[in-house]
Amino acid sequence: MQSSEPSGDRLEAIARTIESDSSPVGIDAKKTHVLIIHALEQIQERLDRMEDRLATLSREGARHPTPGDDTDES
Repeated sequence: MQSSEPSGDRLEAIARTIESDSSPVGIDAKKTHVLIIHALEQIQERLDRMEDRLATLSREGARHPTPGDDTDES
């Protein structure tokens, strides 16, 4: 599993992207939120594709049982 926190060059790149000298907290809140929302949209799109693929594989598996799979109890 990947670390949940960026490090090194990636961390510095993100910090430079959202920093703002004119903000009392040192970051541009609007830009930060736009980046977060964009990342969440990308995650959602990826999840949607994965769910679609899983549903397709499940349907295909139901039509093509595994050889030797005796699901008939009679």
